[in-house]
Amino acid sequence: MSQVMFDLDVLRSFSTGIALGSYARAADRLGRSTSAVSAQLKKLEAQAGTVLFRKAGRGLELTDAGETLLAYAHRMLELNEEASAAMRGADLEGWVRLGLQEDFGETLLPAVLGRFARAHPKVRIEACVARSAELRERLELGKLDLALAWDAGDHPPSLHAERVARLPLQWIGPVSVGVLDAPWWKERERREGAGCGARKSREPLPLVLLDAPCPLREIVTKTLDRAGVPWRHAFTSASLAALWAASSAGLGLTVRTPFGLPSHVRAIDRTVVGLPALPQMSMALYRAQANAEAPVGRLATLLLEAVRQHVQVAPAQMH
Repeated sequence: MSQVMFDLDVLRSFSTGIALGSYARAADRLGRSTSAVSAQLKKLEAQAGTVLFRKAGRGLELTDAGETLLAYAHRMLELNEEASAAMRGADLEGWVRLGLQEDFGETLLPAVLGRFARAHPKVRIEACVARSAELRERLELGKLDLALAWDAGDHPPSLHAERVARLPLQWIGPVSVGVLDAPWWKERERREGAGCGARKSREPLPLVLLDAPCPLREIVTKTLDRAGVPWRHAFTSASLAALWAASSAGLGLTVRTPFGLPSHVRAIDRTVVGLPALPQMSMALYRAQANAEAPVGRLATLLLEAVRQHVQVAPAQMH
């Protein structure tokens, strides 16, 4: 049996169509005709020797085999890009100082910095994890070249910010214990069942939040105040890891985006506990200089690719 050699160009069309939710849009993005992309997909199914798509309404969705191939396609295309970057930048030298918020460190640092270091072994990297205000301050002082942080709209005009993604804020609780089984929720039910239904006597919602100053802390408390939901600070810390631990233990609810959630906490249905909807948060890549040196620009490109791949949600249907 002859060995199958998948065509990277075909895999790129395949993965782009999934990412955009439409192979017509993929054809436009890649500068090809829709019929050419369709021919590539037929070729891919023939090479795979199995069905990759099935009908779903007026569109298509991936089969289990299609999902498996998509994962390999991402890895093969990434490796190809890494090899290409290594050839282009084998002699790249310099220094890059990178700052990340704790939300992104565990998710992005290993993959992005590992990939960058392999492609550019002569570039030295200095990375730090801190809160958004500190990262922006370090950028202003010239102590960082790049920083990936949440954008509360209060960054100095001297910094060059590029919005990377806009993600919904979610109420976060433990995986191991349902919110309705938490002691604070049972106390709330007990009070209301005893006829203490007046707003002033309701059990306050216990919050697990970062220490002030924190833009997210202000967003949460103001949202609850506008909705007339009483609250209290059940746990505060300067460490996001400590917040995850307190939330997992059922001490209260915290608020974050879906980015980088650990396995022992989860987003909860706000309607179950009568909580208000929360706004979205913007993630931004800050640069100390608009026209940075080549090593900084290359690391910025890798960060943007990694973030967009992480937050991308594949659509259910492709047309």
